[in-house]
Amino acid sequence: MPHLVLLYTPDLEQQADVSSLCRALADSMLEQRDESGKAVFPTGGTRVLAYPAAHSAVADGKGQYGFLYANLRMGAGRSAAVHKAVGDSLLAVLSAHLGELLKRRPLGITLQIDESPGQVYDGKHSSLHPLFNKTV
Repeated sequence: MPHLVLLYTPDLEQQADVSSLCRALADSMLEQRDESGKAVFPTGGTRVLAYPAAHSAVADGKGQYGFLYANLRMGAGRSAAVHKAVGDSLLAVLSAHLGELLKRRPLGITLQIDESPGQVYDGKHSSLHPLFNKTV
């Protein structure tokens, strides 16, 4: 964890470079630092996944409306200042990558951040973390 999941209307596939957007969002997450300067998110646990909706209905259906929903799920324990900084950074990346498209057509963007304080199970099995947890 963290996992950032993008769900969007399928028409955005032809109008936006979703792969590039995913990389930029992941890079933004990896750049985040807390108040003590420590990385907010582990490199090996940072994931951005994007899915076009198989079916969608946006607004009144009378226009070519697009929508992108981004949900960041992270473990508990980070400050409100970190939440805001991460959210502001991710929203800035979304706005930058989709800005020209926002000018050309109606498009909604929503970003939500959720913590998992009530987590009852957190199973992991990964060969990714060891790649980044090596001491020099």
